[in-house]
Amino acid sequence: MDPRSPLTHSSAVYADYNGTTPVDPRVADAMMPFLTTHFGNPSSAHDFGAAPAAAVRTAREQVAALVGASASDEIVFTGSGTEADHLAIRGVLRAVGAASGAGSVSDGGTASGADSGTHLIVQATEHPAVLAAAEAAVADGADVTILPVGPDGLVDPAVLAEALRPETVLVSIMHANNETGAIQPIRQLADAAHAGGALFHTDAAQSVGKVSVDVDELGADLLTVVGHKMYAPKGVAALYVRSGAPLAPLLPGGGQEGGLRGGTENVAGIAGFGEAARLCGEELEAGSVERMRALRDRLAARLEELLPGRVRLNGPREQRLPQTLNVSIDDTRGMDVLAGASSVAASTGSACHAGADAPSPVLSAMGVEVPRAMGALRLSQGRWTTPDDVERLAQSIAEAATGRD
Repeated sequence: MDPRSPLTHSSAVYADYNGTTPVDPRVADAMMPFLTTHFGNPSSAHDFGAAPAAAVRTAREQVAALVGASASDEIVFTGSGTEADHLAIRGVLRAVGAASGAGSVSDGGTASGADSGTHLIVQATEHPAVLAAAEAAVADGADVTILPVGPDGLVDPAVLAEALRPETVLVSIMHANNETGAIQPIRQLADAAHAGGALFHTDAAQSVGKVSVDVDELGADLLTVVGHKMYAPKGVAALYVRSGAPLAPLLPGGGQEGGLRGGTENVAGIAGFGEAARLCGEELEAGSVERMRALRDRLAARLEELLPGRVRLNGPREQRLPQTLNVSIDDTRGMDVLAGASSVAASTGSACHAGADAPSPVLSAMGVEVPRAMGALRLSQGRWTTPDDVERLAQSIAEAATGRD
């Protein structure tokens, strides 16, 4: 671990790593030459383009290695995870040939569109980017089915198998939930999709770099990776596209990224993304999963000790990310607890819904009752979290939840 913590400017304990991670100083160091000396366009044939082009190639190899891609050209760089999700979902549907006509989607059910011949399946607790891409697919003329989840937030592969149709083109189910950390049974889900003749995409924004992710072991045809969830800067992400998978560009342009994403590459961001991927690979080999799990479980234990009988775990106890703890505290509102715990930087759910005074859509889809959902906190640890931070978190939250200061 680089001793230069980017968190020293604040006395608050940062517990919102699922919202975004700090840029690792080593990542910033890797970016700097491409913001200064090596400013050239990587597509240029002259000398000024050589170093940027080499940096993009290296980063592509580093991201490919982290997710187990068989070739670096299976990595397509994008500007965000949202863009990568839309490219995966809408790009596949367009490539397969969605017919004209608009559809409509109903909560928890199937969209009825024109006779497009294309069908997409997602699930209820997806990231808003995937759900928005599904809505856009309906407008493009596709039919969409939204699968339910169980009380643990997991999709039953048998339910997916029943939802498949002959015209199902793509199934998109996230690897790990951004709020509860629930890890879906991706291999079984991908196998079910493939058995039905469909491709399989997974948004792995929250899992890549935090647990081992291998596209072959998961059976994914497409997989989303996001830089700012793994200590790289915001504004850079990638889509893994298995060789041979049909995909049409959403942003055609100058032929960059194998013709799948036009626009001059964000070389500095991509170089940082590659370095972040390399560092995450090293940390996984060094036991980062075990370290994060120990911190998470210690935090849960301390909260239960300080607030006996009031702490409720949301999501599966075992099948979840090692750095994510989502709990509800009885007789509280999560927003009020965080407002009272001024030394804590955390959230009540997805950063995409920050400030919303309403139950989390994820918890609601899991059947969590409104009072409990309103009392939820998402506490996520990361690279610079220490045991002392965990103790401060627990003490501050407990004091806020009991009205003490």
